[in-house]
Amino acid sequence: MRTTVASLASDTNGENEDWYSASAHLLVVLDGATARTGTGCRHGISWYAAHLGAALSEGAQDSTLDLPQILARGIKRVADLHPSCDLTHEGTPSAAVAIVRRTGTWMEYLVLGDVSIVLDGTDGVVAISDDRVSQTATAERRAADALPIGSSEKTAAMVRMKRAELAMRNREGGYWIAAADPAAAEHVITGQVRTEEIRRFAVLTDGAARIVDPFGEISWTELLDIAEHDSPEAILRRVRALESDDPAGIRWPRNKRSDDATLLLAVDI
Repeated sequence: MRTTVASLASDTNGENEDWYSASAHLLVVLDGATARTGTGCRHGISWYAAHLGAALSEGAQDSTLDLPQILARGIKRVADLHPSCDLTHEGTPSAAVAIVRRTGTWMEYLVLGDVSIVLDGTDGVVAISDDRVSQTATAERRAADALPIGSSEKTAAMVRMKRAELAMRNREGGYWIAAADPAAAEHVITGQVRTEEIRRFAVLTDGAARIVDPFGEISWTELLDIAEHDSPEAILRRVRALESDDPAGIRWPRNKRSDDATLLLAVDI
């Protein structure tokens, strides 16, 4: 399996809160959730994503554990690293997670939060995404989308949206994401396919996936083709160019002009 990857920080933040790890049999991608309110934690989103990613990469080496078990253990392990922080705070650091593990003749995958896995195999191209977060705080989300990026009104609306979103985090009827409670691992999207049936696949954070949805500039198949025959970075550069052409978010309403973006491509050779 040949693996290539590109990751770019957002144009506005400067610090990349995405995290990834890639080896011959294991791929892990995390997307740290933007903090727009207090978190009760002195460490920050990047710290959380890096420590959880490392815990998952290590835990996944144990093939006797399934992926939800590995995620639950990883969440607990990171929570145990900072007990002096307020881990019950509604804004405690969190991250969306994707894991792909090849074990023998099978390829297992897990998704929690808005990270996508795109499989290209004998049944065609299939995208596995978790859109539950986008189904929360819908009224606040529409109100924020109607305002131009960079305006004080947009900033205030985004805080209101974030608070409404956090009120639905890791609870029934809301959405699930890795934070401080290992129980979130009970709500993952999982699956497995035979390794021989998959020719290539990609794992993307939503900052990269936006070129397909919501921008609609290319299809998932075209994304895989460009990433394979040019590079994952070529996709991310196209994303940045589109964002620059719509800095206020008028054509494509969104939370911020650009987002951290990571695209990892694996091709069977």
